[in-house]
Amino acid sequence: MAYSTFISILAFSLYFGVSKCYFAIPLKIYPGKLNVSSELSRRVVLTVDGTDGTGLSLASDPSGTVDFLDMVDNLQGDSGRGYYIEMALGTPGQKVNILVDTGSSNFAVAAAAHPFITHYFNTALSSTYQSVGRTVGVRYTQGNWEGELGIDRVSIPNGPNGTFIINIAVILSSEGFFLSGINWQGILGLAYPMLARPDSSVEPFFDSLVQQMGIPDIFSLQMCGAGLSASSTADPIGGSLIIGGAEPALYQGSVWYTPIVEEWYYQVEVLKLEVGDQNLDLDCREYNTDKAIVDSGTTLLRLPANVFNAVVDAITRTSLIQDFSSGFWDGNKYACWLKGEIPWMFFPKLSIYLRATNTSQSFRITILPQLYIQPITDVDGTLDCFRFGLSSSANGLVIGATVMEGFYVVFDRAQRRVGFALSNCAAGGVALSEIAGPFSAADVASNCSVGPQKEPLLWMISYALMAVCAVILVVLLLLLVLPCRCRARSGEITDESSLVRHRIK
Repeated sequence: MAYSTFISILAFSLYFGVSKCYFAIPLKIYPGKLNVSSELSRRVVLTVDGTDGTGLSLASDPSGTVDFLDMVDNLQGDSGRGYYIEMALGTPGQKVNILVDTGSSNFAVAAAAHPFITHYFNTALSSTYQSVGRTVGVRYTQGNWEGELGIDRVSIPNGPNGTFIINIAVILSSEGFFLSGINWQGILGLAYPMLARPDSSVEPFFDSLVQQMGIPDIFSLQMCGAGLSASSTADPIGGSLIIGGAEPALYQGSVWYTPIVEEWYYQVEVLKLEVGDQNLDLDCREYNTDKAIVDSGTTLLRLPANVFNAVVDAITRTSLIQDFSSGFWDGNKYACWLKGEIPWMFFPKLSIYLRATNTSQSFRITILPQLYIQPITDVDGTLDCFRFGLSSSANGLVIGATVMEGFYVVFDRAQRRVGFALSNCAAGGVALSEIAGPFSAADVASNCSVGPQKEPLLWMISYALMAVCAVILVVLLLLLVLPCRCRARSGEITDESSLVRHRIK
C-alpha cells in the first residue's frame, strides 16, 4: 500500500532503435513514501494413507474434517496490504480478518480500538475467553504490538470444520503495526514454536490445529494479487490458504521442493541469483546472510545489501532504461509512464536457484517484471505509477509476496520442505512466473547457509557470559573482603560485605 505526497516531477524520455523501429518511452519519477510491512476448485480423493503416494496430503478426509472445496478463495487482499482470512473468535463467535504470515508464530488480534481498524475482538463479550496472566510483545520489520496471552475458541468459516482451542495474544497497544487502508485486525503466525513469544512454550496456531484435529502437518498458499494497484479501495479475492495439504487444481505441473534448513522461520537455501541470463556470480553464502526465508507477511523480495546492489547494477545494465533515479531503486520514488504505456517489456526476468531435496541438484524459480515492477497508483488519470518490488535487507534474504504471488507454495512441515509450483492465478491469463530444473549444484558450496547463530542460542550465550562475569566479580570482591576479615577481631562478615553479597544476588 502506498500513501504518497508528490512534491516534484522528473521527466525524461528514452529513445532507442530496434531494427528500423523507433520507440519513445515517457517516464516520470515521483517521490513517495512507501509503507511496506515487512489464490478453481476440485475434490481429490485421498489414498489409504492420506497421501498421493509422496507423503503430500491432497484432499478431504472421510470424516469431513478437511474439505478443500471450503478453502478455495478463502483469502482476500494483495501484496501491498497483505493477505487475510476470516475467522470467528470466542463464544459467541466474533468475526475478524486475520493477516496470514509465515514469518512469525504468534496468533494475535486487536482487543482494543485503533484509528486504522474498524472493529476488534472484545474479550469481555466472549464467555469462553481466559487470560493466562502473561504479557507478550512482538516486534516486526515494521511495527510492533504489546498485549496479554489468553485462550479461546476459534473457527474458520472457510477452513477445517469444527472449533478449536487456541493461544491468542490480545493486542492492547501497538505502534506502526496497523496501517491506514488495511482490512485486517490481527495476524496469524504460521511459523515454528521457536519464534513464539514470549517463549516457545506458547503453542502456535497451526501446531494446535494439527494436534487437536489430526490433520496432516501441511498447508499451502496461493496469493493472487499480482498486477493489482495498491491504491484500489476494493479488496478482490486474494487467493487460498489450504489447511492440511495442497490442492492440485490451484497449480500447474509439478511441485519442486527445497529442504527446510532450520525449523524457526521457513529457512531455505539459496544457491544463486540471475538477472535475465546473467549470473550475479556471488559466493552463495552472501545470499543466505544471515538467513533466507519464505515469508508471506513481507511485501517485497528483500535481499542482503551486497546482493541487492548487485541486482540493481545488473538490472540497470540489462534494462532498456538506463537513467533511473536512485530513489526508485531505494523505494523512495515511483516511476510513472503515460497511461497505456507498458513498462514491463523494458526489464529483465529475475531468477532464484534453490537447493533441491536431492542436495546435489537445484531448481530455478523465475519471476517476470510484472511481479517486481508493481503498479501503485495513477496521477490525474494520465500517468500510471510503479514501485520497485525489491529492497535491501539488514537481516537476511526474504522471499516475500513479490515472489510468492507467482507460485503455489506448499509448506510441507511433515517432511521439512517447502514446495513451489506454477500458480493458476495468472494476471490476464498471462503466466508471471516460470519454474525449471533440475540443475547440477556442483558449482556451489555443499552448505551455503552459514548465517549467525539463532536468537535462542544467542540468549543462552549471553546468559553464560553474564554468569562468567558474575563469578569473576565475586572472586574480585572476595579478594577485597578477605583482608578485612583477617583484621576483624570477631572474624565475622561485616555488614558492608553482606550488602555486597545481596547486590550480587
